[in-house]
Amino acid sequence: MGYNESLKQLFQKEFAKMVAVISKKYGLQNITLAEDIISETFLTAAEYWGMNGMPDNPTAWLYAVARQKLAYQFRRQSIYNSKVLPAIKPEEEAEEMQTPDFSPEQIRDSQLQMLFAICNPAIASESQIGLALRILCGFGIDEIAEAFLTSKDTINKRLYRAKEKLREEKVDLAFPDPAVLPARLQTVLRIIYLLFNEGYYSQTQNEILRKELCIEALRLGLMLTEYAPTNLPETHALIALMCFNASRLDARISSDTSAILYEEQDEDLWDKQLIRQGIRYLGSATTGSELTTYHLEARIASWHIQKEDTPEKWNSILWLYDQLLLLSYSHSIALNRLYALYKAKGKAAALPEVLALNMENNHFYWLLLAELHHNEPLQRSYYEKALRLAKSGIEQQVISKKIDQLS
Repeated sequence: MGYNESLKQLFQKEFAKMVAVISKKYGLQNITLAEDIISETFLTAAEYWGMNGMPDNPTAWLYAVARQKLAYQFRRQSIYNSKVLPAIKPEEEAEEMQTPDFSPEQIRDSQLQMLFAICNPAIASESQIGLALRILCGFGIDEIAEAFLTSKDTINKRLYRAKEKLREEKVDLAFPDPAVLPARLQTVLRIIYLLFNEGYYSQTQNEILRKELCIEALRLGLMLTEYAPTNLPETHALIALMCFNASRLDARISSDTSAILYEEQDEDLWDKQLIRQGIRYLGSATTGSELTTYHLEARIASWHIQKEDTPEKWNSILWLYDQLLLLSYSHSIALNRLYALYKAKGKAAALPEVLALNMENNHFYWLLLAELHHNEPLQRSYYEKALRLAKSGIEQQVISKKIDQLS
């Protein structure tokens, strides 16, 4: 691994930890200052290490330099005396207050509390995801813009508005009160779920970025298991779902970056460790009495790590989709259920229900209709409609491949 790549990985790993700890120490109103300090720290590291080589313990070096830059910043701007000192208990020593604690326990608690702060209901969902990517995952503005297929200016505006909301609402870095924790946890789980899907179903052509998004979402989910009040069956169900889906990431794209259909994937490329982890978390998710959408989606995903088509597999998936629709109806779930109905009961059973959905603006609708017909001209027409509606290059590759197979 090259020097620049090592530094980039270190930035992504440590940036989020350091911003969380500094924001915890000095308040979320100084989150932008925390970002600037850490960015300057890494710039100093790049210059110094480039000339003198990377130190034996680069993380400790970064923490020491960040502390120095913070002390200088607070002295220069008098922020410490005018804003920080009055808010801190008078019996605490000044030197102790000026020095952030980068211990593993403090990092863990600060990041967990930051996760809840970012998922404050006052912040728009897309801004929550953007903040999570920036503050909790250490992604750069360029990478976030690429993931959302939008401009850096748009991302910067979203992040600015989100930070302003944190200030306006006077959000603290603290664990929610027990009375509101269940509702706040639902928001946190939803943002992690959306973040994972942003990577798994992303329209970007950057496969490395897609994988990193999924891995970071999984890391945030696992972080919740380190805090007893959020180490719950529904948390485990979401982790299981992400493990099962992430296990197939390397098998979805060929060496020439073309998409590989599920039926054609090489099972040897599936990540067996992630599958085992998913099975373990799915087992622990069944210990509670509540059935959530994450439980049902995880069970569906668990069937997809068994590649062989069997009546048991598709009848089970069909039943799970029936339950999922009762909990949370959506057109995409309804369409997925009809694919399961086709696999379980045959084309004749599924076709009338697909036509009844009438989702003409959804490319998956036309793909499924093509699958359910034997007439080649009609199939071609449906595939071409799907191709016009598909937004990502990978989806377009898949559809074009199906058209070519007709020829």
